[in-house]
Amino acid sequence: MTPTLPAQFDLTGRVAIVTGAAGLLGSQFCRALAEAGAAVLAADVDGKKAQTLAKELKAAGYAAAHTQTDITDKISVKGMVQAAVGDFGRLDILVNSAALDPKFDPKEISKQGANAFEDYPLAKWNEALNVNLTGMFLACQQAAGPMLAQGSGAIVNICSMYGLVGPDQRLYQREGQPPQFKPVTYTVTKAGVLGLTKYLATYYAGKNIRVNTLTPGGVFNNHDDEFVQAYAARSVLGRMAQPDEMNGALLFLASDASAYMTGANLVVDGGWTAW
Repeated sequence: MTPTLPAQFDLTGRVAIVTGAAGLLGSQFCRALAEAGAAVLAADVDGKKAQTLAKELKAAGYAAAHTQTDITDKISVKGMVQAAVGDFGRLDILVNSAALDPKFDPKEISKQGANAFEDYPLAKWNEALNVNLTGMFLACQQAAGPMLAQGSGAIVNICSMYGLVGPDQRLYQREGQPPQFKPVTYTVTKAGVLGLTKYLATYYAGKNIRVNTLTPGGVFNNHDDEFVQAYAARSVLGRMAQPDEMNGALLFLASDASAYMTGANLVVDGGWTAW
C-alpha cells in the first residue's frame, strides 16, 4: 500500500546529524527534523551553542543530543558520527550545513577593497576550501559507514545561489566607503558542493543512499535596510527569505517524499536565478 503523503514526510524512528547546527539555517534544520519525528544530533564547532540548541529541543519534547565538532578534523568528524550511532542506534540523515560565509571586517579593507580578488589572501582561500568542501567530504565519508551497513540513508548538502551564479557585487558597495566584495571562495566552494553531490549520488548507485543539494537564496539575518532593498530589487519575489522558509525543502529532501530523487539540486532562491 502506498504511504499517504503525510507519512512520506514522517521521520519517526530516524536519526539525523546537522553540521553547523548553531548557525542561522542549521538551527532551523534541527528543529524542522525534530518536529518531523527524527532524533537529532546538533553538531557545531561551538559546542556550547550546540548544547543550548539540544537542550531547547529536549525541553520541547524532542529527542536530541549535541556534540562539539570540527568538521575539518577527521577524528572529530568520526566522533560525531559515532556519537549519533551511540546515542540513537543508527544514522539515517546527514545535513551538511556547516560553512564559512565571511562577513565584512572594516579592518581588512586594503587599497583594493575588502575581499578584492587581486590580493585575496591564500590563507583565507585554503581555510574556506578546508571548511566548505573538505569538511563536507569528511562528514559524508564518515556517515556513509552506518548508512551502508543499514542499507539506507539520505544526505543533504547545503549550497548557495552563489554556487550557481556569480555574486552581484553591487549589493556590497556603499557610497563614500571603500569597495567591498563577496569573496571568490564563497562561489568556488559552493559550486564544488554541487560536484560533490553528483559524484556521491552516482557513486552510491544501487546502495539506497540518496544525495541531494539544497540551494537557498539570500536569507535575512539582520541585514541593513540598504542591502535588503537592493537585494529585493533583484529578487523575483521582491524580498529576502525568512530563515524558516528553507525548512520545507529540507524536510522534502531528507524524507521519503523525495524517494525518487538523487543527484539533484533543489533551488529555493525566490527566483533570483530565474532572470
